[in-house]
Amino acid sequence: MFKKLGLLAICAASAFAMHNVELNVNDKDLEFGAKVDMGQFNENVEPDTVFVGAKILHGSVDNSDFTSSSQMQDYVEANFLMQRKVEATDLVIGLGVKLNATKNFTSIPLGAELGYKFAFSDKFPLYLRGALYYAPEVLSMQDAKSFLEYRASLDLEVIKNASVTLGYRSIDTNYTSSTGGDKTYNKSAYVGVKFAF
Repeated sequence: MFKKLGLLAICAASAFAMHNVELNVNDKDLEFGAKVDMGQFNENVEPDTVFVGAKILHGSVDNSDFTSSSQMQDYVEANFLMQRKVEATDLVIGLGVKLNATKNFTSIPLGAELGYKFAFSDKFPLYLRGALYYAPEVLSMQDAKSFLEYRASLDLEVIKNASVTLGYRSIDTNYTSSTGGDKTYNKSAYVGVKFAF
């Protein structure tokens, strides 16, 4: 079911002019994400500065602190990001907010993202990207106490607007003590592809 949904979403992405579509995998996990560049739809918004997106991660018990697959549900999120390029550099910085959920867990983390383009190759650009999102108890609902996510990746653009990525993610879902305490939802390395439209 999840594989069919992922393939359907990839096909729909090109029809709706998504700015960015990504698919990340390892031997146990499957993650799909898409972001819309709001500058493509609104003349008042500068392109590549405001993004709205969604992500779904089908995580495995093998890469988490949960003991059985019945305890885990897919991790889903809606996200918003504003970013800008730092003048006279290849550094891009952004601030974002998410609404995410798993089984009995909902939070609204705030965070920052960075991207840096290495200048040593124009033929095959290499990007270093990182993200950090955190939700304290006041931004956590249901059985959630807090949330912490960090990611790092290297993206190699092998074809214009198509990149291969190698990354690492850690998604830490802290539940209230009565419902399980600190649980790592997913901590794993992955490979993937990203397409820009």
